[in-house]
Amino acid sequence: MVTFRLAPAVADAFPGTRVALVTATGLRGREPWPRTATAVEELERRLADGTWSPADETDPRVEAWHTAYRSFGTNPRRVRPSVDALGRRLAKKGLLPRVNPAVDSYNAVSVRHGLPAGAFDLDRVTGDVDIRRAHGTETFTPLGEPDAVETPKPGEIVYADAAGILTRHWNHRDAHRTRVTEDSARVVFALETLRADHDGGLLDTAADELRTLLAPHAERTAVHHLDPARLHATV
Repeated sequence: MVTFRLAPAVADAFPGTRVALVTATGLRGREPWPRTATAVEELERRLADGTWSPADETDPRVEAWHTAYRSFGTNPRRVRPSVDALGRRLAKKGLLPRVNPAVDSYNAVSVRHGLPAGAFDLDRVTGDVDIRRAHGTETFTPLGEPDAVETPKPGEIVYADAAGILTRHWNHRDAHRTRVTEDSARVVFALETLRADHDGGLLDTAADELRTLLAPHAERTAVHHLDPARLHATV
């Protein structure tokens, strides 16, 4: 079991924070996931025919993340929130990246609803996970760059476990160590909003949609939440 904790200092600074933690155990990442393939293709088709476009930095859902990034010293136009970067890539290329079915699932849900999303292989997590401000002494190895080592700036919001940093700039980029692959069997997916009063219902809808995509390929799924009234959840 892994406990996720929202640090009180983060909850105080961002009182509209709400995180949906969608867990999947017994995940089977090497079989066909036709619902996920259809969800991704539908977004690409709707973009192509002009009936839908991804949220950009003018959208309040994304704008809130830009404001948060600036508050802890990150320029969000150089280092973009994940949902912003993913939406820009989709708008430019007309295609979402295909990584593996689990990652493709949360990418589709993220860009469809304009909410940042990420995931961690729980078998690669060490101890519990805190959403907190970086001390400035921790290390981070970016996804896809196993030989790189970065040091987050003091005060930057990060996900961190006992062994190091799992995300930079709150949700800009995940760590290589806890990446989700086709062989990941225990995974937690994080969907986030900073506007729970406006987008709490949207977050619930997105979590349910992700769970629906995961459920046919998992032994068990569940949803837990973090917010200023619920600072910890064990998954």
